[in-house]
Amino acid sequence: MTPNPIATQIHINEKALYVYHQNFDSQKPTLVFLHDSLGCTQLWRDFPEKLAEATQCNVLAYDRLGYGKSDPMPTYERAVNYLEQEASVLNELLTQLDINAIILFGHSDGGSIALITAAQYPERIKAVIAEAAHIFVEEVTLKGIREAMEAYTSTDLPLRLQKYHGDKVDLLFKAWTLTWTRSDFKNWNIESLLPQITCPLLFIQGEADEYGTLEQVHKTIRQVSGKSETYLIPDIGHTPHKEAPELTLLAAKRFIENLK
Repeated sequence: MTPNPIATQIHINEKALYVYHQNFDSQKPTLVFLHDSLGCTQLWRDFPEKLAEATQCNVLAYDRLGYGKSDPMPTYERAVNYLEQEASVLNELLTQLDINAIILFGHSDGGSIALITAAQYPERIKAVIAEAAHIFVEEVTLKGIREAMEAYTSTDLPLRLQKYHGDKVDLLFKAWTLTWTRSDFKNWNIESLLPQITCPLLFIQGEADEYGTLEQVHKTIRQVSGKSETYLIPDIGHTPHKEAPELTLLAAKRFIENLK
C-alpha cells in the first residue's frame, strides 16, 4: 500500500520551511529534490513521485526560505556564499528528520546546493544528480538573468510566479537577480569543493541551456573524486526535467539503479 504523503513545517533558525515527504520503505534511500532560483516544491509537479516510483525510493522536497509555502526572506540581500549557507540548512533539515541515505536531485541553484552538500557532508550523501548546476558565474548566465529581469517588468511573469510564491514574489526575484548581477558575486566559485565529492555523480544538462555552457559540466566532472557521468540532451534548455521529462527520468532511473 502506498503511504500517504506528509506535508509539514520544519523550523530552522526560527523560520518555518515547508516540507513534503513520502516514505515508502525506511530501508531504501530518500530522493531529496532541491528547486531552482524561482522554484518550489509545487513546481516540480509530478516528477519526484514518478522517479520515486520508478526506483522504489522515498521522496522529500522542500521550499527554501522565501519560496513557496515557507516563511519569507527577511531581506532580498544575500551573502556571496548564500548557496553554501543553504547547504548547511539542508544538512540541519536532514538531521532533524533523521534521514541519512540521501540521493540529492538538484536543479540550477538546487544543483549547486547539491554539489556543496555532497562535498561538505559526505557521510550522509549516497549520490548526486545535478541538473543544470552552476559552479562558477558565466556571462551567459548573467545575460539570461538580465532577460528575466526585463520579462519581469514587461510580461505577466510576476503573476505566474505569484501563484506559487504568493506575496513573496518581489522579494525572491530581487534576491536572485540582484545577487547574481552584483559586482562582488562575479567571483563566486565552488570548484575548490569539487574534489571533496566522493559519491557517484550524474550531471544532466541541456545542450541549449540558456543559463550555462557545457563548461559547467566538464569542469565539474573533471574535478570530483568519485565516479561521475554526464547526460547531455540536444536541443534542450535549462530545465530538462520539464522539457524532456521522459529522457531525464530514464537517465536518473538508470543511474540510481546502478548505485551499489
